[in-house]
Amino acid sequence: MAEGLRKGLTSYGDAGFSLFLRKAFIKAMGYSDDALDRPIVGITNTYSDYNPCHGNVPQILEAVKRGVMLSGAMPFVFPTISIAESFAHPTSMYLRNLMAMDTEEMIRAQPMDAVVVIGGCDKTLPAQIMAAVSADLPTVVIPVGPMVVGHHKGEVLGACTDCRRLWGKYRAGEIDDNEIEAVNGRLAPSVGTCMVMGTASTMACVTEALGLSLPMSATIPAPHAERFRSAEASGRVAAAMAKAKGPKPSEILNPASFRNAQVVLQAIGGSTNGLIHLTAIAHRTPHRIDLEAFDQLGREVPVLVDLKPSGEHYMEHFHHAGGVPKLMAQLGDLIDLDAKTITGQTLREVVAAAEEVPGQDAIRSRDDPIKAEGAMAILHGNLAPRGAVIKQSAASPKLLQHTGRAVVFESVEDMTRRVDDPELDVTADDVLVLRNAGPKGAPGMPEAGYLPIPRKLARAGVKDMVRISDARMSGTAFGTIVLHITPESAVGGPLALVQSGDMIRLDVAKRRIDLLVDEAELQKRSAALPPRATPDWAKRGYAHLFNETILQADEGCDFDFMQVGGKE
Repeated sequence: MAEGLRKGLTSYGDAGFSLFLRKAFIKAMGYSDDALDRPIVGITNTYSDYNPCHGNVPQILEAVKRGVMLSGAMPFVFPTISIAESFAHPTSMYLRNLMAMDTEEMIRAQPMDAVVVIGGCDKTLPAQIMAAVSADLPTVVIPVGPMVVGHHKGEVLGACTDCRRLWGKYRAGEIDDNEIEAVNGRLAPSVGTCMVMGTASTMACVTEALGLSLPMSATIPAPHAERFRSAEASGRVAAAMAKAKGPKPSEILNPASFRNAQVVLQAIGGSTNGLIHLTAIAHRTPHRIDLEAFDQLGREVPVLVDLKPSGEHYMEHFHHAGGVPKLMAQLGDLIDLDAKTITGQTLREVVAAAEEVPGQDAIRSRDDPIKAEGAMAILHGNLAPRGAVIKQSAASPKLLQHTGRAVVFESVEDMTRRVDDPELDVTADDVLVLRNAGPKGAPGMPEAGYLPIPRKLARAGVKDMVRISDARMSGTAFGTIVLHITPESAVGGPLALVQSGDMIRLDVAKRRIDLLVDEAELQKRSAALPPRATPDWAKRGYAHLFNETILQADEGCDFDFMQVGGKE
């Protein structure tokens, strides 16, 4: 089998000439024959001035290269698309699949015996893993790590749960312009991802549970020296994998590893986005995420990590308490400890080495959980025939069984225009409904599911309401919010039939979300829906590809032709 520079030669009709030309040009970079005869480890450079989450990537790259070279292989860094959550229009989710395609094709196109993929900000880690799984080259995944915490008036702050909490106070008139400006400069005191259990931290923990990254790599703070030592160690592992030609992702990922990832996703109080991303990753393998099985795990797996938004701590506290290895030790027989990792260790060996930290309270035991059930529940009903999700660990207990009158917003723009109108007909007992915010409808399924409390209610002291949509929600957010209603309204899902004044019943215990309108009326409304047509935004380029091939949330929002088996 060809390796190093001899892999994947450019086609000129003469393999010898192809290698000769390749070596001639790479020598222009100053490489020696000795360097060029080594196994090659490709390393994705996801740094961007638009992506402060990845601000430490240059230092990570140097550390990985050091580890690779200390182990006798040759590192080659190459760029990929980088996506920053708050800088991507219309949404970062719209671009996740593009990043995955870009990374996969560059892994395939360029000579490398193993690859190190670096991600962090919400969609970058899943995109890089989706690419690596499809390319199936020996892979080490490196998360960039969370920020350190901020401080304001003696209070610990974390982006972005406290962004939302304090912005809510500002909207309610509880804090003024000067204070919100001060908060704005203190919420994100370093580079790295959000230091709460948002999507970035969720996916880092899921990656470690899958066995695709080094132990503890999910939780090390981004600026800490330990982050760069872990990156160096990752380079060493990648070099060993390049020489051994494995293990490949296909040799690591199996039903046991995906089940472990789902258990950890429930136990950390993970982001609902994590379910979409894990589904997309799994569907690029022969395996699948079964939503019913995931919901059953939610009934069996307690939330053990005391971390915002479900608890009180932040990622650095989780790390210093022992991180994911300690969590898996506490989960005990809920984890399949015979699952393999990229280092050659089993999770049993990883868990055996977990640190015991006296007095820590960030990782609870199973007999003293934060929540008795897992982070998420899957709902069905006539509003969500293919499912919806609620992050019950961050919801208000009193609203988990609730019937209220629908107040419908037709789009994100409609919601923005009307939600704070003093004349809006809304009470605290109503159910806020947002539609046309799904994968096709928005497009890109924005994190708009965290509908703001109407200002007149916020100023009256209302902190939470039932809110439902076909959108997503940031993992940093909290509230009684039903998301990912599938099928979405833009493709004719039942959410398109709701009218303001209809009654909606949420019953999380029964896993139901229902529109209390009789079937005959619903059929009448369905018949009156306008025919679906290609929207103007989707007439050309990537937008056209996206609109034509994007799957729904229950299938991971990947493109239909990218999953194993492809488009039927």
